[in-house]
Amino acid sequence: MQFETICVVGLGYIGLPTAAAFAGRRKNVIGVDINQHAVDTINRGEIHIVEPELDIAVHAAVKEGNLRATTRPEPADAFLVAVPTPFKKGEEAGAIPTPDLSYIQAAADSIAPVLKKGDLVILESTSPVGATEKMAGWLAQARTDLSFPQQAGEDSDIRIAHCPERVLPGHVMHELIENDRIIGGMTNKCSEAACELYKTFVRGECLLTTARTAEMAKLTENAFRDVNIAFANELSMICDKVDINVWELIKLANRHPRVNILQPGPGVGGHCIAVDPWFIVSETPKEARLISTAREVNDSKPEWVINKVKMALSDYLRDSPGKNASDVTIACYGITFKPDIDDLRESPALKIVCDICDLKLVKCVVVDPNIKGLPQNLLKDAAFMKTTSAVKADIHILLVNHKCFRSKQFLDGVRGRMYDFTGGL
Repeated sequence: MQFETICVVGLGYIGLPTAAAFAGRRKNVIGVDINQHAVDTINRGEIHIVEPELDIAVHAAVKEGNLRATTRPEPADAFLVAVPTPFKKGEEAGAIPTPDLSYIQAAADSIAPVLKKGDLVILESTSPVGATEKMAGWLAQARTDLSFPQQAGEDSDIRIAHCPERVLPGHVMHELIENDRIIGGMTNKCSEAACELYKTFVRGECLLTTARTAEMAKLTENAFRDVNIAFANELSMICDKVDINVWELIKLANRHPRVNILQPGPGVGGHCIAVDPWFIVSETPKEARLISTAREVNDSKPEWVINKVKMALSDYLRDSPGKNASDVTIACYGITFKPDIDDLRESPALKIVCDICDLKLVKCVVVDPNIKGLPQNLLKDAAFMKTTSAVKADIHILLVNHKCFRSKQFLDGVRGRMYDFTGGL
């Protein structure tokens, strides 16, 4: 098959790098996003997110005429859907979060009018099992003049597959090309067509399977990581209870040739590890007991951190006669979900800062070199500062181990008490 024009729907942390990767191979790429600011920024050859090397790739692709952005899909040979798949939190206490596929449905509705016989549609968004089939159903409802895999099997007019992204923020441009890709078609011909498309730029191996297995593979990878992080986070709370340095303990335990305990932190964030396990739990709640418990452990860690901050404030006031809580400034370092990126999605650090502000007890300042300003919900309650100003605070809370916070210059400049929840110091 010839894939000369590719339409990428969703120009976020995965869609834009993927669009740039195809454009770098001289394909005609149409990027689609409902965010007009993102569209305008990209068409200037600039980027609206932080990701190393992406700015260079986008600038070159736009300058050479291989990438342009718009708000509506246009005819193409292949369509890639890379839109958010958040979850809906239940209203009742203890309710299991459920997947929200409305963005995928909206993307399907937007590309349906421009589909033609022979086109390939790939769902890249991390999705619960069966989401690719649902997308195919929505497309079939909108285009009764075309046949789809669930109707015509191998002879369908439209090929449909699922190919989940498997990249690490901060290393996306490298891993998009070098990592193996799991490609799950609704039929064998769907898988083969998708494989041919990705081989345009992927150097890793393309592993063919079914759509359902591909969906479950991505969820399994992130659930596995979530369970292992939960073990480390639970261990950190146990060690705090029995007065043991968890960082030293893990370092010693990892000297065992078959032990590799991860590093604990203030919680788990991002759109993948903090979300994907719930997709498994929502479908099989009775069977996914360990996965569900791991999610609960990691979701509870921010509250544990808040309690430690309260204790730190109490200790500070005890040692500072004549001072009230309102006289105290707490500096929080980092609000992204992981180091050296600008992504705030499901960030436990951001939740912790919001909870500190909600206490209405102290002055709160925030330092994060990777974002341009505070989110709307923090504007009234916290001050956004540069490191040079924040180091004068009374209490310092390290929540995200950004590279700049590991420097000797930063550590030497801190005047008050430092509490590290990352293990980076």
